[in-house]
Amino acid sequence: MQLDLKTIEALAPDQASLGAAAKLTKRSNWPRLETNEQLGLIWGECQGSGSNPYRVMFDTGDHGYKCTCPSRKFPCKHILALMWIGATAPASFALVDQTPDWVNDWLGRRRKPGQPPAQAPARAEGKSIDEASRPEQNAPVEDAAAAERREAAQRKRAEDTRSAVSAALDELDQWIADQLRLGLAGFVDACSERCRRIAARLVDLKATALAGRIDELPARLMALRSEERPDAAIRELGKLVLLARAWRAAPDDAELKRLVSTSETRDQILASPDAVQVESDWEVLGEKIETRRDGLVSHATWLLDLKSSAPRFAVLLDFFPASAGRRSGAFAPGDRFRARLVFYPSRNPLRALIAERLGDAAPGAWPAFPEGTANDPLAAYTAFQDGAPWLSDCPIILPAGAIALDEKEGAWWQAAGDPHGIALPVAGSVSQTALGLDLAATAALWNGARLELLASQSSIGRLDLS
Repeated sequence: MQLDLKTIEALAPDQASLGAAAKLTKRSNWPRLETNEQLGLIWGECQGSGSNPYRVMFDTGDHGYKCTCPSRKFPCKHILALMWIGATAPASFALVDQTPDWVNDWLGRRRKPGQPPAQAPARAEGKSIDEASRPEQNAPVEDAAAAERREAAQRKRAEDTRSAVSAALDELDQWIADQLRLGLAGFVDACSERCRRIAARLVDLKATALAGRIDELPARLMALRSEERPDAAIRELGKLVLLARAWRAAPDDAELKRLVSTSETRDQILASPDAVQVESDWEVLGEKIETRRDGLVSHATWLLDLKSSAPRFAVLLDFFPASAGRRSGAFAPGDRFRARLVFYPSRNPLRALIAERLGDAAPGAWPAFPEGTANDPLAAYTAFQDGAPWLSDCPIILPAGAIALDEKEGAWWQAAGDPHGIALPVAGSVSQTALGLDLAATAALWNGARLELLASQSSIGRLDLS
């Protein structure tokens, strides 16, 4: 079996499908796993929500697949899970010489008797220029009726998805009302079980991205001190209510669809006329790596535009299976390079793709923050929340200041000049090297309660704080 995780990621329709597939790779979900290496086939039966297991089959030669589940995603999570097991645990498959009838039936429909597995197209080295430029005689031409049927099917799928997501948000509203009625103290104590239950229901109703966000809520709450958890819970529940209302007002909005159901592909973003493109010099501020409960690792790389008159940020997001182990990043904190970035359409463009890398960038200072920011370093966060109040992490540039350590409260960032000026709590631990240093500027993420430090410019040079 020639399978690898890169192939699986390339075939996956979205990151939510990968996460769902990761949950299905447990051996208890697959009472039957078999392979016929001579034919290049793997197949299995996966226990789904019905009484009969789904029959899943995959051709490792040409990546053909079939699953009996009713999912409208191609490939579905069961196919991805079967491939995942084949790539990471091939010993789980029993070697057999005879394929079952249901596999043979599928194989017979997609291949003529005696036809070998599909091969790569022959290289055109032997063709003349005239032959190469001549149109293919046997190329199928889609007629108008077929194109209309395909477009009608796409519209029907979109309508079905919208109806399912609308029902999911109705259930979410009722769930949030129940949590408030029962009390926040009880919600914090039992958040893991309650969030997992509603997240599973949202997945069934195609609100997969929103389900992932709720599934991660218990981990974020448990990372806080006990006295901070009720306030954090009410903030997050409030953001979910705002997100649901915004989606109902504009269900076709690209950003809202991305946050609630599914995300666009890389090709869709690069081809989108609404995607902002910025060519500039960028510095890697830092990384944020989190292992999610769905079996995926989220790797966020934060960038700073070095040629902008005001701080402009970008984040590169990568997702990969936790079972694949730690990946070496393409960048290291402090790297500088010139590139053209394409931003996902949104109210506050942050997530981006590198469309073209143009070489290394010369060292230099960070752009100066605008006038007046020193008096209100959270002004950018206020504008960020005005545009999209359902989001959390906002990148900001803090003015001159220092980091101090309190034995009870932990680390704090304190603005320079006024000992009674603004002070912001810092999440996690801080390197002893940074304590007490005069920091000319600091890049951080602010979520409304705590700072996550990324990097600083100081008298001794650049400090990596992520």
